[in-house]
Amino acid sequence: MTFQIWCALAVIAVTIYALVKRIETRMVLFVAGLVMCLIAGSPVAPFKAFIKGMTNPTLVPAICSAMGFAAVVTASKCDLHLVKALAAPLRSLGALLIPVCTIITFLINIAIMSAAGTAATVGATFIPLLIRAGIRPAGAAAAVAGGTMCGLMLNPGCAHDIYIAQMAKMELMDFIGWGAPFIVALFLVSAVGLSAVSIFKYHDHKMSAEEKADFDVDETTDFKINPLKAIAPIIPMGILIVSAVWFPKAGVDVVMSMIIGVIFICLITLKTPGEFSKAFFKGLGGGYAQVIGLIIAAGVFVAGLQATGAVPAFIEFLKHSNDIARWGASLGPFLMAAGTGSGEAAIWAFNQAVTPSAASFGMTSEGLGLLAALAGQFGRTASPLAGAVIIVAGVAHVSPIEVAKRTWAGMLAAVVVAALVLV
Repeated sequence: MTFQIWCALAVIAVTIYALVKRIETRMVLFVAGLVMCLIAGSPVAPFKAFIKGMTNPTLVPAICSAMGFAAVVTASKCDLHLVKALAAPLRSLGALLIPVCTIITFLINIAIMSAAGTAATVGATFIPLLIRAGIRPAGAAAAVAGGTMCGLMLNPGCAHDIYIAQMAKMELMDFIGWGAPFIVALFLVSAVGLSAVSIFKYHDHKMSAEEKADFDVDETTDFKINPLKAIAPIIPMGILIVSAVWFPKAGVDVVMSMIIGVIFICLITLKTPGEFSKAFFKGLGGGYAQVIGLIIAAGVFVAGLQATGAVPAFIEFLKHSNDIARWGASLGPFLMAAGTGSGEAAIWAFNQAVTPSAASFGMTSEGLGLLAALAGQFGRTASPLAGAVIIVAGVAHVSPIEVAKRTWAGMLAAVVVAALVLV
């Protein structure tokens, strides 16, 4: 290996250490990429990568509009109506409450997309419901945490879907249609593993009277579900599915569907449209700062790896072993996410640096890209440092470690199965 590649490996090690220490992700990736470019004698490369990420015409409009719509859903409390509507039939299921709650949380995550947002919205309703039904607090929290990932990848507004579809040269809805059976099946693997651990190892369906007495359950009885508000979060997804199946030439895209969704919410609520306009553009800006900002920073990091020759060397290495690529794309993002509480940095770096060359080592871009994205999602849900896990642990009055004890086995099983079936 060349001196530049050795330097790149040293920078990667420092980057991983900084991410584990939870130093700001975008700053870490940008500085690491800048340092590698300077070592390689390419001082202009990081800034070109920065501008390229800022102005990506495929990613920026779709992701930002989706985040804007999500902000309007939250501001209008339509997400709460959706959760309450789905929670109503859950009572008196006994131990089955754990897997059923995980599955319903997964379905809600399709509409809400944000893991932390799903955890906060669903947890506030479902965790007290499960505890009232006799599920131990840690098991109730784990049941919700286990559903806060993967669902968002069935939503056309998901940033990973948009990027992988673009990279694989597929229409967005075609990619989601192709990936949906894998996403659902792998989620079910994780849900079964989580439920088995909760029920058979920790006996979470047998809560003692002391545990129930320690948890103060405040049940709200005067909440009235508005059916129109309950369906509002899924309106854009419904529009995209209908247009893709029955009106493929209509030209409906993510941006159009999200704006129609905002208009629908304005029409069914009593608030002034100006409030939702503010929420939409605030969410749009937040989406650029959080999601696009991470993509930009990961692009600079990848530019550094390219400049030092680390990416070409790694791809050449992968050409000689399909198994290394398989397990690198799965266990790499999984372990990074489990250690840091966020798999986004690893997912974006891997999918920008390695996945475009998937064909050279006998894989498809869509398969390898989806594997890396799901591995990061599973790893995050296995981590006690993840925001969603911390939120549900707080609602249930338990330690995040107790929640992670129940989630990690199912998540690890799912990522192993994903590595075997996706590439």
